[in-house]
Amino acid sequence: MTAERPWLKQYPEGVPATIDVDEFPSVVSVLENAISHFSQRPAFSNLGKSMTYAEIDEASRHFAAYLLGELKLKKGDRVAIMLPNCLQYPIATFGVLRAGLTVVNTNPMYTARELRHQLTDSGAKAILVLDNFAHTVQEVLPDTQVQQVVTTGLGDMLGFPKGAIVNFVLKYIKKMVPDYNIPGAIRFKATLSLGAKHALPESSITPDDIAFLQYTGGTTGVAKGAMLTHRNMVANMQQAATWVGTGVKPGEEVIITALPLYHIFALTANGLVFMKFGGLNHLITNPRDMPGFVKELKSVRFTAITGVNTLFNGLLNTPGFDEIDFSALHLTLGGGMAVQRSVADRWKQATGCTLVEAYGLTETSPAACINPMDLKDYNGAIGLPIPSTDACIKDEDGRILPVGEVGELCIKGPQVMKGYWQRPEETAAAIDADGWLHTGDMARMDEQGYFYIVDRKKDMILVSGFNVYPNEVEDVIAMMPGVLEVAAVGVPDEKSGEIVKVVIVKKDPDLTEDQVKAHAREHLTGYKHPRIVEFRTELPKTNVGKILRRELRDEVPRA
Repeated sequence: MTAERPWLKQYPEGVPATIDVDEFPSVVSVLENAISHFSQRPAFSNLGKSMTYAEIDEASRHFAAYLLGELKLKKGDRVAIMLPNCLQYPIATFGVLRAGLTVVNTNPMYTARELRHQLTDSGAKAILVLDNFAHTVQEVLPDTQVQQVVTTGLGDMLGFPKGAIVNFVLKYIKKMVPDYNIPGAIRFKATLSLGAKHALPESSITPDDIAFLQYTGGTTGVAKGAMLTHRNMVANMQQAATWVGTGVKPGEEVIITALPLYHIFALTANGLVFMKFGGLNHLITNPRDMPGFVKELKSVRFTAITGVNTLFNGLLNTPGFDEIDFSALHLTLGGGMAVQRSVADRWKQATGCTLVEAYGLTETSPAACINPMDLKDYNGAIGLPIPSTDACIKDEDGRILPVGEVGELCIKGPQVMKGYWQRPEETAAAIDADGWLHTGDMARMDEQGYFYIVDRKKDMILVSGFNVYPNEVEDVIAMMPGVLEVAAVGVPDEKSGEIVKVVIVKKDPDLTEDQVKAHAREHLTGYKHPRIVEFRTELPKTNVGKILRRELRDEVPRA
């Protein structure tokens, strides 16, 4: 660790400099602790159905016993879970972990190409998939090592008659379940019945065992599996829980989980942290249906919500949002991408709760920096390194830079991954000899120890030798009332090497190119002005709602 840690002086009262990494030896012990303290409290709810900690305990035990007793999987085997937010997800995930196996979180929206890569790369022996996406599994199955497919319908855990109605509507009315035929596949509920006949053996999980293979880096080429151990996940849960814990009431919290639990942000921040507190995770299956999402929020008295900038922005622009009861809301956490000032200001105005920005990576399980929870207003920083975390800014030669200088943000701490699955060279490129994880993000630190992301190394635009950071341009354009969403990218140019292009989704249909350029001239220095302004009906995004600048860049023919 570096000798000077100016950020420690800025820690909120009650937050220690370090955490006890050894309090829980595994994610399973965190679950078991929650079950012993909060057994009759609701743990997860979805589509009007809740399950208590005791019910999650029983169902996950049965799934674990099925994997070991029926499938005869061995410790360390990988099991893929291809589900959106639904009650099956926590049951299956905790079941896999209780069996001493590794969860391979799989995006249900994957194309066959992406799924084939992930299943073959991870060597998954089994997969649990929602009926809606089983046709993709069917297509790639012959190319993988998968021995057993488990299928489930969205309504399967909702009880009768509601579950049957949900499954019928999805398949026959909304036509959202393409036909598939996977010989030998078994239903999820059948696995629970089979598992109930087996005793679950005592697991010998160690802190260094891999809990999750979390795939990342698909934006920079082939997706790699970050090996997140039980120790990594428990450490990050402890770090985040310590950070937010001063204002949390155990057994009383209700967190809105709209980001998918297969994504590391929601998995740790919602699934694990709030499980430790005996909270209720209210699962939103399809947050893209904004009117439906707002309607659901009106029916829940929630205390916390996490999201990405596009999610908060979407909610703020959905009719009925101003009718939601925010009186119990005390925690709003934004991560996954930069939070824009305009969105943060509007969120505070609408809800009375500060949108606190956090920063992390899949490789750090994910949290590395979080702003203080008692932050009065948006400050543009990604926050302070959280307990037991060290951070620094390095130059191209690996030298640590002084306060205020821009370089690559590097992180060290117990939440840093073990490495990339079966990719020693890429692991060595990411984690240096001193144990620093190189994030690929350009950042600076101020005198107080707050870190500010300037941009991704690879997203930087070079105009006549000057660095232009897309975040800055996007922030300025997003201030315009007529702009709903914006992305800035570099476009090749004969004179200056590159010029700035912005792609905008309008909120005001009358917004013009000239207005955008005039606004940019007012707020940005000359070389940062967008020379090209393009309007579209939507921007390309990941399934979590992160805008894909890469796709916009790739459309541009390069010389």
